[in-house]
Amino acid sequence: MFGHNVKDVFFNYDKSDIRDDEVSTAQADAQFLAAHPDIKILIEGHCDDRGSEEYNLALGVSRANALQDALSKDGINTGRIKTISYGKEKPFCDSENDQCWQQNRRDHLVYQR
Repeated sequence: MFGHNVKDVFFNYDKSDIRDDEVSTAQADAQFLAAHPDIKILIEGHCDDRGSEEYNLALGVSRANALQDALSKDGINTGRIKTISYGKEKPFCDSENDQCWQQNRRDHLVYQR
């Protein structure tokens, strides 16, 4: 149920603000979480492989915090949310092209037991 209803939020290159076209995804995630108040989540901040490890870890933190803030504004208690940054260390796609890099610039939400 969680995996079918909660979607990743994607970011532009070198940015940590939620893109206009991703706001509805974040809102839908919040609606699902509001309807299931016992669910806790981990927001994983991810980046593409350009830039230093240190820079991408910081950017991943900013991305995870941006989604946490958006969920909080939509009424989700931040006590239900943990955040972590993987920077560029756990890519979803390994190719060196724009399409692949876009897939790696995301916040991934994980169900916490």
